[in-house]
Amino acid sequence: MSLLSIVLVLIVIGVVLWLINTFIPMAGSIKTILNVVVVIAVVVWLLQVFGLASGLGGLRITR
Repeated sequence: MSLLSIVLVLIVIGVVLWLINTFIPMAGSIKTILNVVVVIAVVVWLLQVFGLASGLGGLRITR
């Protein structure tokens, strides 16, 4: 995966998360949980992309 693709995916995820936080009305605690889950998922995905998380081979975020 190229660096441009990774940056593009991160931008799309950030914009979607911002849109959800801005325009979908929900409780603050649910927004916080959603943000934490998305950040953890992105960090795990980035570790896999860069090959730093070889021990997490059983976890797959993409199809």
